Amino acid sequence: LFDGVYPFYLQQRKASVFDVSTIIVIVVFLTFTCSFLLIIPGIRGRARLYWTLRVLLSLVMGVVIVSVQFTGDWETGWVTANTSYKSFSHALVNADIGLHVGLAGVNITLMGNPVNQINETIDYNEHFAWSFDANYDHSYSEGLEKGLPSPILYVAEKFTTQSPCGVHRQYRISSHYASATLWVAFCTWLISNMLFSMPVLVYGGYMLLVTGAFMIFSLLSFSTVRNSPMCQIQFGTAILYTGYGGSFWLVLAVGLLCFVAGITVVALHYFNLDLLKTFFDLREDNAEEYQEMTEVYVNPRFMNKGL
Repeated sequence: LFDGVYPFYLQQRKASVFDVSTIIVIVVFLTFTCSFLLIIPGIRGRARLYWTLRVLLSLVMGVVIVSVQFTGDWETGWVTANTSYKSFSHALVNADIGLHVGLAGVNITLMGNPVNQINETIDYNEHFAWSFDANYDHSYSEGLEKGLPSPILYVAEKFTTQSPCGVHRQYRISSHYASATLWVAFCTWLISNMLFSMPVLVYGGYMLLVTGAFMIFSLLSFSTVRNSPMCQIQFGTAILYTGYGGSFWLVLAVGLLCFVAGITVVALHYFNLDLLKTFFDLREDNAEEYQEMTEVYVNPRFMNKGL
């Protein structure tokens, strides 16, 4: 026993891809979407379609920029192997070992095939944070004290500051700057929405280009971890290889979408301004401003007086 409890026990988990922060962000943006869908019937004509397209595209950009800050699948890898389960034990288990790297830390998953083996339930997902307000080595030491399974501790040890791999500093700094540039992209996204609500559409297009540029910068920052030689994570004859995950490709897709939308707005501003104003519902209706009276009532009394 360790302080009166068994050393192998469940600790507070963090989902490998989605966590509470991600769900909160998605719920907030879904609330904005539902609120807009409630007022969209009040918009008449083709402007309803234009408003729907603009708002939904803008919300997709915003929710991606914010939510990927908290996801844990920027870099992922899985391997199935026969490996030891506990320290000082020769018992082997067949399990899937997963590595999920996010901007805030790393998640390590261990799931047995089947889940119930050697009279235990093998289903673990542990989070080790490396953000600037967290101590990765301390989290790893706590995992040692709690008696986490050997595969999880083996993978987590690769990212410690004392590890011969020496990748902790590279991952930590790259993730930090990737997160910072994404927050800048979120700010420029807000500014672009403000500019699109005013008759300065071309500047909103420019800010969309800046938003896409900062999203690409975040990808470049995170991709620098590939420049560091990573130690092999090997379980017997099986090797765990990692590659870019869903969040990385999602940011790339939305960044390119920002570029396409920004270039389209800027091009329409210079080549077809009327179409751009129509799409943003800012076109002045000259027929209403200079509307001529089609019927005139003439008072016969004034006509008789020569007026």
